[in-house]
Amino acid sequence: MSELNYHVLTLFPEMIEAAFLTSITGRAAARGILTLNAVNIRDYAEERRKGRVDDYSYGGGAGMIMQAEPVWRCFEAVKESILSRNKQGKIRVVYMSPAGRTFTQKMAMELAKEEDLIFLCGHYEGIDQRVLDEIVTDEISIGDYVLTGGELPALVIMDTVSRLVEGVLSNEDSAQTESFMGDGLLEYPQFSRPEIWHGRRVPPILLSGDHAAVDRWRREQSLIRTAERRPDLCGGAILDQQDLKFIAGQGLQEYQERMQSLC
Repeated sequence: MSELNYHVLTLFPEMIEAAFLTSITGRAAARGILTLNAVNIRDYAEERRKGRVDDYSYGGGAGMIMQAEPVWRCFEAVKESILSRNKQGKIRVVYMSPAGRTFTQKMAMELAKEEDLIFLCGHYEGIDQRVLDEIVTDEISIGDYVLTGGELPALVIMDTVSRLVEGVLSNEDSAQTESFMGDGLLEYPQFSRPEIWHGRRVPPILLSGDHAAVDRWRREQSLIRTAERRPDLCGGAILDQQDLKFIAGQGLQEYQERMQSLC
């Protein structure tokens, strides 16, 4: 089994621990597949400031800025602990910021290959740019909106990446058949017992026992769902001739126009 070690530099380590150490990621941590080291940046503030890590912004403006020195000291301590165990080179430091690249499943797959990941969580109006320039390797956003801090975005990325680490999911196939995985399509709809609920029946094809037909139905449902709900993903899908024939028969013209160049 693989192992991935998370190191989160934050003002609120209890927030990270409470969310991460539950459910699937919590079970993976208990089994040693994932580890979490949530480090309080306040512990690295100058002694005379008694845990204060923020100050006013040069040039004026609303809000406070996290200072460079406490963040640097915190990073150096974590880096030293990593290098004492893993001396294989550059450490990935992910800074959560609305100015970063938008997070994708492809990025998650890349990050899942690492042995150690450091997440830096800002707060207030952000972090002094000088320390960001010094230590950050990846600046990532989870969407075009602003949150009060980087803890929730970091947890989103950690959850997504963790699912791709060998041994975290009990059924390894589930990570490969979900939305955004490989073929660029949304996942097909899922059904469970009972067969009839509130007058709604499970699609008969799923009860047929014909695995090839079920696979084809699921593929077609993914095509329809992606075309209707996320046409912006169309250009990234990987389609074969059977897919294109189905699309044409469904009259999904916008989707077909975007796809025909891939055929």
